[in-house]
Amino acid sequence: MTPCLPADCRTMNEVRGGVDAVDRELIALLARRFDYMRAAARIKTTREAVRDEARKAAVIAAARTEARRHRLPDTAIAEIWERLVEASIEFELAEWDRLRG
Repeated sequence: MTPCLPADCRTMNEVRGGVDAVDRELIALLARRFDYMRAAARIKTTREAVRDEARKAAVIAAARTEARRHRLPDTAIAEIWERLVEASIEFELAEWDRLRG
């Protein structure tokens, strides 16, 4: 069953069903994001190239801006993105090592 839109929810079960559906979508999007980290690990020629602090700052700033555009708490989103980017770097480093191991 397709979950209702937030504005159409009338019960907490409907809200929870919608949240659970969104969580599944988020995981699928994260899987795709991490596939890009696999590609980056394959493409980058040195392990040192994996960590790019300027790129990290730009990604977090873009997330903060997008959060504001959607009227979300930008500080919280920036904190989530900080952890996401760090997890992505850790993943990419492991992939880089695995490919060249």
